Amino acid sequence: MPPLKYPRWALTLLATAQLIIALDATIIFVALHDMGRALQINAQQLQWVVSAYTVAFGGSLLLGGRAADLLGRRRFYRLGMLLFALASLLGALAPNATLLIVARAAQGIGAALLFPATLALINTLYAEGPVRNRALATWSMASAAGLALGTLLGGVLTQAFGWPAVLAVIVPLATACAVAAGAWLPADGPRVRGRSFDLAGCLTVTAGGSLLVTTLVQGPEWGWTAPATLICLLLSAVLLTVFVQIEKRSRDPLMQFALLRLPGLRAALGLTFAFMSSYGVQYYFLALYFQDGYGWSPLQAGMAFLLPTLVCTFGIRIAERMLQRRSPRQVLAWGFAAGAFGITAVALAMPQGASYWPLLPGIVVLSVGQGMSWTAMWIVAGQGVPGPQQGVASGMAATAQQIGGALGLAVLVMVANAARGTQAATSPDALQGMINAQYGAALFAALGVVIALGLRPARVDCSSPDALPNDA
Repeated sequence: MPPLKYPRWALTLLATAQLIIALDATIIFVALHDMGRALQINAQQLQWVVSAYTVAFGGSLLLGGRAADLLGRRRFYRLGMLLFALASLLGALAPNATLLIVARAAQGIGAALLFPATLALINTLYAEGPVRNRALATWSMASAAGLALGTLLGGVLTQAFGWPAVLAVIVPLATACAVAAGAWLPADGPRVRGRSFDLAGCLTVTAGGSLLVTTLVQGPEWGWTAPATLICLLLSAVLLTVFVQIEKRSRDPLMQFALLRLPGLRAALGLTFAFMSSYGVQYYFLALYFQDGYGWSPLQAGMAFLLPTLVCTFGIRIAERMLQRRSPRQVLAWGFAAGAFGITAVALAMPQGASYWPLLPGIVVLSVGQGMSWTAMWIVAGQGVPGPQQGVASGMAATAQQIGGALGLAVLVMVANAARGTQAATSPDALQGMINAQYGAALFAALGVVIALGLRPARVDCSSPDALPNDA
């Protein structure tokens, strides 16, 4: 990869990519009510306005990572941005639920092309150590800003211009990034000869991964023993098993299983899973609590996340400074421990229910831990990974993140509903169910502490850029 001519502008583009991905994940929530009313969308279809993005994103990440590694990271950064812009425009102009859901799925595919390419660019353009850590901290802060800006901007745009504005706002931003990347990101080198795309592997893992995420998203609504759930789980298991067999026999596999012998990447798969199962579900449960418990409007609930986001940004800065003196293992252990403590504190404060203030100490602590953990786990994911494999490695870690978010939310919603039963959302039983779910999220954060404490440095033969660990 040629040296950077515009390092600050390049980092701005890479950070903006993560801001757009995070923004799109949250900006849609506040507009859902108006979308359903304007397009005559029933509750099931309305859920798929959200889920279509998650399913397409989670199912296509390995494909996006492989494509970026083989065909060029800058090329796929630009392609992902353009697809995001086109899909957002299609969604803003959608006259019915079907086209809106298709547009959201296309946004998810765009994100799956964009995310591994962006992370691989950071891990190859910036040297491992303090320089890369600073770049990842900036990228992380953009993610936190996107999550907060999404909830606030979604409410403002929906109220002022209607629901299409929450999709249309992404079009000029993504288009500008795609154009600027041609000048500010270094050109891709020549394609590596002798490497194939592994089409059979791509098809089976994309189909199997998409089915798995679909099942995890829909499981609570379908029922875990319903025929549709069991059939989807079986099909996903078959497809993923076929994928493993294809990879074992392929001369140039989509995913080299030797990557799983890298301690950092192996730990990162568990860390990203635990992160989304603990921190990632907080937006869902707290948004419900603010609206059902306090009677707040969606805009008020969105504004309540501004302070946690600022604190999360502070946590990212703490991680950046700690990483100059401490190992990622220590930063991650402290970060997930803060999450477990903070989430537990929120659960203990919920029964008071009088105001937002009793929740604030726990929210502050978990937000600091969230920022610390997010930055450090992506540093770990890239450590020791050969440059030509960075895209696939990023896709693997991000796939575990998406599965963690879907499975964690499904399990915790089931825990919450078990206590609630058929009671109203504002009933004492419903509140107890939400408290139980928060305790479950704290256990997932504690799992992150255990994984972090078991982390060991990667040992890689650096004599070759493609070097991977020898068989154990």
